[in-house]
Amino acid sequence: MTVKRVSPKEADLLLKEEGYVYLDVRSIPEFDAGHTAGAYNIPLMHATPSGMRPNGDFMSVIGVVFPKDSKLVIGCRSGNRSLRAAEALLAAGFEHVVDQRAGHGGVRDAFGQLQEAGWQGAGLEVSTEPQPDRTYEALLARRAG
Repeated sequence: MTVKRVSPKEADLLLKEEGYVYLDVRSIPEFDAGHTAGAYNIPLMHATPSGMRPNGDFMSVIGVVFPKDSKLVIGCRSGNRSLRAAEALLAAGFEHVVDQRAGHGGVRDAFGQLQEAGWQGAGLEVSTEPQPDRTYEALLARRAG
């Protein structure tokens, strides 16, 4: 199944007009540094001292937090992790999943030149204060509870 990819502005319209929610799959430190206002954080990868490592709990936490008919916009830093996460969710039977191209920070070429602005560069609402029930810690606790 092919993942539908949308621009940051298209993603914003889905959130405001069609009942989608934003799922940020970046690591906790990336999320804490600034994220789409109202976003949920379930990292696809965890930041460790030796680099990024897969989050083995990703799909189980998703399954507890979101029913398969949830309308989800998936985002990350530049669009790579979110695309992988969107593919995994569609393969698991989620019905309404879109990937937000360019992520939070935008897509850059090999020379560091911006190719497409991300959420922040598009001037969309960013927050550094997550909603308490949408942090990874809170969502992970729901799985255990």
